[in-house]
Amino acid sequence: MHVNTFTQPPPGTQQLGNGATSPCCDGLQVAGKITAAGGQQYLRLPDVFSTFPYNWVSWADWESKIKTMITARVNATSTTNISGYEIWNEPDANWTTSTKNDPNAGSYLDMWTRTYRDIRAVDTLTPIIGPGASVYDHDFMLAFLTNAKNTNTLPSVAVWHELQDFSYQNVQAHVTDYRAIEDSLGLPHIPISINEYASPGQVDQPSIGVHYMASFERAGIANAERAYWYEAGTMDGLLYNNLPTASYWAYKWYGDQSGNVVQTVPQSYLDGVASYDASRKQVNVVFGGDSGSNTIKVNGLSGLGSQVSVQLSSTNTTGRMTNQAAPNAVSTTTYTVVNGSITVPVSNMDAVAAYQLLITPTTGATSYQQTYEAENATVVNAARLSSSTASNGGYVGRIDNSGDARTDSFVDFLVNVPTAKAYTMTIKYANATGATATQGLAYNGGGFSTVSYPPTTSGWGNPTGSVDVTVQLQAGYNMIRLAKGSPNYAGGTGYAELDSIRLQ
Repeated sequence: MHVNTFTQPPPGTQQLGNGATSPCCDGLQVAGKITAAGGQQYLRLPDVFSTFPYNWVSWADWESKIKTMITARVNATSTTNISGYEIWNEPDANWTTSTKNDPNAGSYLDMWTRTYRDIRAVDTLTPIIGPGASVYDHDFMLAFLTNAKNTNTLPSVAVWHELQDFSYQNVQAHVTDYRAIEDSLGLPHIPISINEYASPGQVDQPSIGVHYMASFERAGIANAERAYWYEAGTMDGLLYNNLPTASYWAYKWYGDQSGNVVQTVPQSYLDGVASYDASRKQVNVVFGGDSGSNTIKVNGLSGLGSQVSVQLSSTNTTGRMTNQAAPNAVSTTTYTVVNGSITVPVSNMDAVAAYQLLITPTTGATSYQQTYEAENATVVNAARLSSSTASNGGYVGRIDNSGDARTDSFVDFLVNVPTAKAYTMTIKYANATGATATQGLAYNGGGFSTVSYPPTTSGWGNPTGSVDVTVQLQAGYNMIRLAKGSPNYAGGTGYAELDSIRLQ
């Protein structure tokens, strides 16, 4: 599914997941599985308590818990995917309730400041995220950021929830307001995470998922996590008995998008998110939200030839307790491209279902994805950057760190190949150091080998170099890591920027 980020309980959690009979699945316990799937995770620290709202005891108890949790993470030297500590969950709604038995608990803002400093006394490196508000509120966010600025306790990621019916309609306005607050306080723009979204009555609907995907893409949200309303162990309703539900397929289509996300223009209730992969000559449109007969117009198709094949698929409208083994194949049709555009009629739409248009040339399309852009991979402690000379317009730079699992720099590529065999992997890169640089290469949890990058003369941000290596991959999904630093690797030398890999 090409997962991005999870919000997980911390080490030592006493929370019972929905329907679970014992606490489980803290972030350190599941780190290996999430990393293997390409994911990062936030540790929600107050989930160390056994109830929600939380059963706060005292400052002595809380600070003891903080020290224990943060120390456990620091000591987990093989874990690379903890991308933030969440100090509190929904403080606007439950701080007062959670601390009602302790007259000395103080205000939420005082707790934030004190806990932030407690964390930094043990771990100076892992990002801290917040405030984790249950709803976006201008006054609450302004007070939070003002206090954080004045006390030098600013978060690295801004977090809030969008949990009401049709909350996707408010995402852009909330982001705009939040950015205005940053500007008014003279603060830099930081990533935004909506780490709980969708109401309990709507989270099961495939088309609602599509609405959120579209709104998050337009608003530039860094990552978002479905709310944990229902049964434990189901990927928040995407799986039932470890098999896909209808909503799973909407997220699978979205996760399979490659290349660049392109503009979509919603019409009435109909919305979607689309991508164009120039290397594959493929357009992937995921849409839904309206009923009856609709048309989807797709522009910019001149590069696919005079005719294109359009495969239309749909999900069922069933919820989290009904499996759907595969998407419904609705039709495969050839369209003539006129002035770079086609118009696809879609009849008998259901407003709850999600749909996919997969558009490829009638001839010459690759049977599997061969090129994987570094900026679209899992980028850890490095930077996604733009360049007109990079393939797809982007690359990954500042892959600089080694020696500590909390700050190691690497890029993880989740690839999907048709057969088990030895593949030639071509790495496009830039190295303007004037000397050969090295990185570590590992795949599927195996040992590291060394990749050498001779110097390039085109400067940083101009990835003109390429090197070939051989990787022995299994059929299906494989995880490939290129690292300056990583557990079980001594560390690379020099510096190199990554543009893409190609498997043949």
